[in-house]
Amino acid sequence: MEKMMRFQYKPVRRQEAIVGLFVLLFPVLLPCFFASFSHASPSTFLEWNVPKPRHLRLLTSALQRESSNGEPTDLWAPLADQGWRPCLGGSVNAPPLPQKSEGYLQVFLDGGLNQQRMGICDAVAVAKILNATLVIPYLEVNPVWQDSSSFMDIFDVDHFINVMKDDISIVKELPDDFSWSTREYYATAIRPTRIKRAPVHASANWYLENVLPVLQSNGIAAISPFSHRLSFDNLPSEIQKLRCKVNFKALVFVPHIRALGDALVHRLRYPPTESQPLITDDLTGTTDRNVKQMPQKFVVVHLRFDKDMAAHSACDFGGGKAEKLALAKYRQRIWGGRVLNSQFTDEELRSQGRCPLTPEEIGLLLAALGFDNSTRLYLASHKVYGGEARISTLRELFPKMENKKSLASSEERVLIKGKASLLAAVDYYVGMHSDIFVSASPGNMHNALLHRSAGEAVCTTHFRVDY
Repeated sequence: MEKMMRFQYKPVRRQEAIVGLFVLLFPVLLPCFFASFSHASPSTFLEWNVPKPRHLRLLTSALQRESSNGEPTDLWAPLADQGWRPCLGGSVNAPPLPQKSEGYLQVFLDGGLNQQRMGICDAVAVAKILNATLVIPYLEVNPVWQDSSSFMDIFDVDHFINVMKDDISIVKELPDDFSWSTREYYATAIRPTRIKRAPVHASANWYLENVLPVLQSNGIAAISPFSHRLSFDNLPSEIQKLRCKVNFKALVFVPHIRALGDALVHRLRYPPTESQPLITDDLTGTTDRNVKQMPQKFVVVHLRFDKDMAAHSACDFGGGKAEKLALAKYRQRIWGGRVLNSQFTDEELRSQGRCPLTPEEIGLLLAALGFDNSTRLYLASHKVYGGEARISTLRELFPKMENKKSLASSEERVLIKGKASLLAAVDYYVGMHSDIFVSASPGNMHNALLHRSAGEAVCTTHFRVDY
């Protein structure tokens, strides 16, 4: 019996060794199977574990409410006149441009699309203050979204230059004499032509005292970083109007973004019916059924619940220790751990209103406002932290929720696929044409949308949520 046991032991050991070797070699033999896991983010793993609703009582009540018959008039009615007026009441009568410019002004803009958009407005204003020739702004690659789209990839550059031609001089690129002034040039050493320490919300006098001498001495000045580097206060009215002109007249998206945006708005206004199914291979506009079908209203929700936002808030979103660890590592990698909120507990952050609303919470907010499951919702968001699992509660509350993928085919989205700035541009365009725009937390997109005409609603949520 002992000999038999010894005889059987060796094959078992061999089998274990073979299995172990196979496990070790399996990723090498089939690397494609493991490719997605090697780059998996916390969002990937969270999709496997659907987070439980954190406001179950409120959610249950919201799901039990009755659907309205048609659109509630009090929700969709125009807002009362609160005295807001367009910043550009008519044409801006700009004085003739000086015959000679002080030099070339370069700006390097970081952040997302809407932050860069506001930076472009500031760049034009600073160029006007300095009597400088503006070089088309350079858009930095965002460390989160990794999108290298340029100004010309997003905006109609010829339209931009033409609209602003009576206000400032603009060039697409530097002449050969200054071709050395590049992003790479300023990244390698300290340069006398770079303005590195422009204060946030700097005054016009600061630029005249600190940047104008550089322009006059070198013929060029490059400001980096530049986001939020010009004050909103104590500026001449013509400078403020110039900002408005840039944002609301000069910055127009390239044609393919406008075409896709128009198609999405059209499909939200005229959703498919049983007799007229959705056709997603044509961006040309109206169809015969529009004559018979009344246009529907829709709400755009800018969710602002991406990994970047969730990590920077340092709040707890119910994902347990694994989520806390993943977000802490992400904070360390992106910001070197320098996040002010990290010193507070989750209870302190929520009591101060510092936590972004989750998809579940924004859904409950909309339900409390009176929207129900018959409301058409468009979700403006790039990558929601936690993926579809995190959105599931919001979708349960609003089953008619749409986004770019649900409204447009992959062929229609091929020019914007994987490009965060272009995706954001489409969302901005749809938001501009919505009946109601809701931002889950303050940000640059809702600031840029505030020029919408009276009677349209723009709502920003920023308050504490008690559990």
